[in-house]
Amino acid sequence: MVRFIEQPMVIEAAGNTPKFIEEFIGRVNSETKEVSIARMRSPGGWLEPGQTPEFDEYSVVLKGMLQVKTKKQIFQVHAGQAIIISAGEWVQYSTPSDEGAEYFAICIPAFSRGMVHRDK
Repeated sequence: MVRFIEQPMVIEAAGNTPKFIEEFIGRVNSETKEVSIARMRSPGGWLEPGQTPEFDEYSVVLKGMLQVKTKKQIFQVHAGQAIIISAGEWVQYSTPSDEGAEYFAICIPAFSRGMVHRDK
């Protein structure tokens, strides 16, 4: 079977300022439960609540810098770099620099709000 995805669907993001999530493949745009692939465009100063998701997340930074905080370390992932966060790992994403970041996030299984478990 072949499925052509004509365009992504914009999804509302969590965080202190607006962030653009364009889901190409996933539960919302293609009704795919196995994987989600989305382009993220985060402005400078964006910060989302910490989370302990039930999915593995693979992030590939295209522009700018994505900051990824875990319980043990803080990573600054720059354009041309990537990071993998395993399911069950507490993580907090942000783009603290003025330039923000553009990156792709791939989640296995596909992202869903019920599986992300954000901090309160």
